[in-house]
Amino acid sequence: MKSSSVFSRPPLLQSLLLLLLLPPPPLRPICAQVSTGAATSWTPGAPDCPEACACAPGGQANCSALALVAVPPGLSRWVRTLLLDHNRVRALPPGAFAGAGALLRLDLRENGLRSVHARAFWGLSVLQRLDLSDNQLEALAPGTFASLRALRSLSLADNRLALLEPAALGALPLLRALSLQDNALSALSPDLLTGLPALDALRLRGNPWACGCALRSLCAWLRQHPRPASEAETLLCVSPGRQTLSPLTAFPDAAFRHCAQPLAARDLAVVYALGPVSFLASLATCLALGSVLTACRARRRRCRASARRPPRRPPDPDPDGPASPEIPVSPTAASAQA
Repeated sequence: MKSSSVFSRPPLLQSLLLLLLLPPPPLRPICAQVSTGAATSWTPGAPDCPEACACAPGGQANCSALALVAVPPGLSRWVRTLLLDHNRVRALPPGAFAGAGALLRLDLRENGLRSVHARAFWGLSVLQRLDLSDNQLEALAPGTFASLRALRSLSLADNRLALLEPAALGALPLLRALSLQDNALSALSPDLLTGLPALDALRLRGNPWACGCALRSLCAWLRQHPRPASEAETLLCVSPGRQTLSPLTAFPDAAFRHCAQPLAARDLAVVYALGPVSFLASLATCLALGSVLTACRARRRRCRASARRPPRRPPDPDPDGPASPEIPVSPTAASAQA
């Protein structure tokens, strides 16, 4: 009698039955591995990725340390973060980031950057973080950052800036962090901080501050925004001699009483209105006085010329003409002549 067990069947049929009875292998680890690999790499040259850069989903274009001498072409609105640090970009021309209107973060550290055109950042209206540290910038043109109305963090640390005009920054209503450390700044314009109403983090160490009237607004800002003691102690004056090594936070407003107060807006309007009028009035007065003096001198010259001119002599009588009638002489006159 033959057994009805499956193990008594042929080996091939037995193997097929075992495969059908086994549970299917889990697919989750394989899918997770595929998705992880796609999220961590994106080959250069992919659509919307700048040439020679490594891109990743989420809008990051990594162009760091590629010895680039210019901003790579092919930027698009897909790019949200552009890393261009540790390259050789020496200058930024107008519209250097054209096409990247959705850029949120731009890193340009350590490029040896020397010049930035006033329209280099045009079109980056939503940019929030800009890092220009560790470069060789000595000056910034007016309006350089004026178009970056959404900027929240700006780093100009480790450059060669000796002067930072308010017109270069413009009005940045959302800027909260500004780094100016390790430059050659000796003072800040009073209007610089006025255009930054949201600023609460200002890094200033490593600058040769001259503690005079030009620092009045900066000292007032530092008193309104207390800093950690360790950081406040590094903000020291290097001139004038009597203020050397004095911390900026040690100057109360009373220390600037000898400084001239800036004119209010109303006073400036009066000055600008009266200035041209007073100039024209003084010019008309000078012309009138000049005309009077010229006329007086001309009249005096005519008088002197007429006084020096000899009197006219009567004409000599004509010998061939009729003799002049003899005038009778009275006896008294005759006796007097005798």
